[in-house]
Amino acid sequence: MGSKNKLKRFKDNETFSNVFQPNREEVLKGKFDQKGRWHEYFKNMNPLVIELGCGKGEYTIGLARAHPEMNFIGIDIKGARLWRGAKTAIEENISNVAFLRTQIELVNHTFAKEEVSEIWLTFPDPQIKYKRRKHRLTNPDFLSMFKEILVPDGILHLKTDSQFLHGYTLGLLQGRGDEVLYANHDIYRNEGSPEAVTGIQTFYENQYLQEGKPITYIQFRLQP
Repeated sequence: MGSKNKLKRFKDNETFSNVFQPNREEVLKGKFDQKGRWHEYFKNMNPLVIELGCGKGEYTIGLARAHPEMNFIGIDIKGARLWRGAKTAIEENISNVAFLRTQIELVNHTFAKEEVSEIWLTFPDPQIKYKRRKHRLTNPDFLSMFKEILVPDGILHLKTDSQFLHGYTLGLLQGRGDEVLYANHDIYRNEGSPEAVTGIQTFYENQYLQEGKPITYIQFRLQP
């Protein structure tokens, strides 16, 4: 993508009513006013679902279309990518979706305790190298962070093409005593996967499938 195109998208994001772009200092100092008040933006008390690392927002938009009874927020640090989802939502008048540009490690500074019902992790970087393990989105530190903002019976979803991340996460959850509600190491070849998992496919997911890569999925709940 050319720099001019990126700049245009950045400017568009500033005008989109469904895009929130707090700066890091604002978030860390507790000055992000939406925290704990997302229901005011959506004008209802419907369950709130977030997607971390949403990219172009394909999954967030797909979920919002399928579930008008819920609210969805796609989160990513890359504004030029996030622009696509925000623009689609505006063009299609999808009112139960918004986008937040921020780092994933700040998620507990942008949502209040027990404000989120579900979290989707869709094709995150598996961070295979041992020295990068602290960046895996299902490592214990991130799970503790997610637990803060989830309601007590909140659900997490991990959809990935990485057999490594799938296995790592399953082993970690079982070792911690967390509740694995559903797990499938090849969702398109094995029956029983939820519609939300097989019914929405991202651009990169289609590429993985064309390459013959199995897509895995885990649905789980953190221990009380």
